[in-house]
Amino acid sequence: MKLREVIGILDAEILSCEENLDIDIKSACGSDLMSDVMAYVKDSVLLLTGLVNPQVIRTAEMMDIKVVVFVRGKNPGENIIDLAKEKGISVLTTKLPMFIACGKLYSAGLTGRGAWD
Repeated sequence: MKLREVIGILDAEILSCEENLDIDIKSACGSDLMSDVMAYVKDSVLLLTGLVNPQVIRTAEMMDIKVVVFVRGKNPGENIIDLAKEKGISVLTTKLPMFIACGKLYSAGLTGRGAWD
């Protein structure tokens, strides 16, 4: 699935790295605990989170996550957006709660591949 499709499915707004609209997204992970993301994410994924701080972008960078989606209408500050731009990470925001956003992506064909696979 392309990032542009994710934006449509989640009715999301892209806040950084619009040039990444054609990257392939193969799986997704929803978590507010960055320690869980680091422990369980195996491959490059799209990360959905309600945690709004620079640590999210730092974790995404470490785990080779190219897209971060802030759920529940959360809007990251300019410091987070600037850091994401610097790291080449696309940042989206959606008004959907995490459960609904994850469900919509799963229904559209994204899986949750992780360390348990």
